[in-house]
Parts: sequence; C-alpha cells; structure tokens
Amino acid sequence: MDKNTVILFTRNGMGEAPGELQTALAVKFLTLLDENRQLPGKIVFYTDGVKLICHGSPAIDILKKIESQGVELVICHTCLNFFGLLDQVAVGVVGGMGDIIEALRMAKKVISV
Repeated sequence: MDKNTVILFTRNGMGEAPGELQTALAVKFLTLLDENRQLPGKIVFYTDGVKLICHGSPAIDILKKIESQGVELVICHTCLNFFGLLDQVAVGVVGGMGDIIEALRMAKKVISV
C-alpha cells in the first residue's frame, strides 16, 4: 500500500463513455489495484464520483474489500447532499471539503481518474 497516494474519483466511473462502460472501467481499475497490491492510502469521491459508493453501485464489493485492507474512502458530504444520496452510502466515511483538502495536501502523489 502506498499511503502517500490519493486517488480522486470525480465521475461515476472513468473516462468519457456511456455510463455502463465508465462504471465497468472503474470496477476493473479498482480490482486490478487490489490484485496487484497497488492500493493508495486514500480514495476520495466528489461530484458524480460519490455515486460509486452508494447502494446499487457495481463498485461496492471491491470498494468494501479495499477499505477492509486499510484504504480510507472519503466521500464529499456536500455532493451527497446535492444528489440526495446521504442515506445511500454503502461504504466509506462521509467528510467535508476540509477532509478532501487535507488528503490532497498530505499526499505526495494525486491520481485523478
């Protein structure tokens, strides 16, 4: 695990593609990080990215597995509130913009996907 790396999810998946492909790519990305033992210290979710951690997301199982290995999953409270998803969080810790800023400030490497 690389505790000095933070990964940002700002979309409900990865890339510019139809929604199902974006989500499938995110699940594959997270699965390969886990399988190759290349986990970051934190994964931050904001804007549409918060949808990945909500009930019904195909990413929930891999995110739970990653979290159980010590990766901190930080979710934007403002974004959840905006989308009406505060009661749909399935994994991770709801935080504020201050938590996101602190994660970015402390990171030696930030990867935005």
